[in-house]
Order: sequence, then C-alpha cells, then structure tokens
Amino acid sequence: MKLNPIVAHLRATCPSFAQRISGGIDWDAVVESAQLALPAAYVIASADAAAPSRAQNATIQDITEQFAVVIVLDTSDERGQQDNDLLHDLRAELWRALVGWRPGEDYDPIEYDKGSLLHISRARLVFQFTFFSGFQLGRNSVGRPGEPLAPAETWAELEQDGLTDFTGATFNMDCIDPADRNLQHPGPDGRIEVKFSGDVSP
Repeated sequence: MKLNPIVAHLRATCPSFAQRISGGIDWDAVVESAQLALPAAYVIASADAAAPSRAQNATIQDITEQFAVVIVLDTSDERGQQDNDLLHDLRAELWRALVGWRPGEDYDPIEYDKGSLLHISRARLVFQFTFFSGFQLGRNSVGRPGEPLAPAETWAELEQDGLTDFTGATFNMDCIDPADRNLQHPGPDGRIEVKFSGDVSP
C-alpha cells in the first residue's frame, strides 16, 4: 500500500507528534536518513500475504498488507517505566487515527495486529505497532454494459481485455437422426441438416 496517505493522515490526526511523522520501506534506511525531533513516528512497509484464488476460471485473491508505525522516544529512565505510560497513550492515539480507517478506495478498514519493543537504551526507546489491511487482487466488478472496465490487475484480465466483443454466433447442426447409412449410421454423419445464426443485442 502507499505510505504517503498514511503519513499525511497521521500528521493530521495525531497531535502528540506535532507533524514529526515520516515513512519508508525499511527501518534501517529510515533511521539513518530521518532525524526528527522526539517523540517521532515512522511508517514502515513491512509485509504482504496472499490467500489462494477464490475462483476457478479467474484470479481473485485476498491480499493482506501489513505496515508498522515505529515510535521513537527520549528515554526518561533506564527501566522505561514512565515511557511505558507514554507509549500507552500514543498507542491509543494511533488506534483512534488508524483502526477502521481505509488507506485506499479498494482497501478494507485497517485493523491492529500487535506491538513490540525494538530497542531501549539510556538515550532512546523504539517501539513498533503493527497494523494491516486487505484488498482483492482481481477486478472487484466487471462494470455495467456501456461503462468502461476498471484497469486490468492480472494477466488473464489484460488478455481478455484484448479480445474482440462477442457479437453473435452461427450454429451448424448435424443431427444424429436421420443419418445416411452410406456415410455413417447412427449419426451424426457429417451432413448439416440445420443452420441458424444469433446476434447479440446490447
């Protein structure tokens, strides 16, 4: 999922960080480049997972994407007792901002997963809160007649989009009976007894 909308949403809804929220794809890269005043938060893309396709004649998969909000605080004491209480309040602020919010039009509401301590020293405390949201890989709808299709999301959809429209069909019927004993009996004998066409009206 895109991180910029999440960062912008947290900046607008989490006043405790006073806009000190940034993002990145990897924690090591972020911590080296983003030196924000503390307390600060970093939104990190962490993982995604896919369920098997729910359809036999198409690819329709449920994808779950995970991201982390990493909180960095000045350590107030070596045990982290005071910092734990602050983390409790910041977690509640993150829940109010993220849980139930949709990070994109095709995504499910965000859910909370877990929290874990990443690092504590005399200078810094780093704690990670993990969230996730899901979406469907494969078109959510095929559209109504005359309306443009949503963009293809899989190779099968892209390939089908390149096919010409179905406008009708012609049927050549070779009946089992009557059959020509000189050709094949019982039929079908290779002779067309009935031929008809059908056109598709939109």
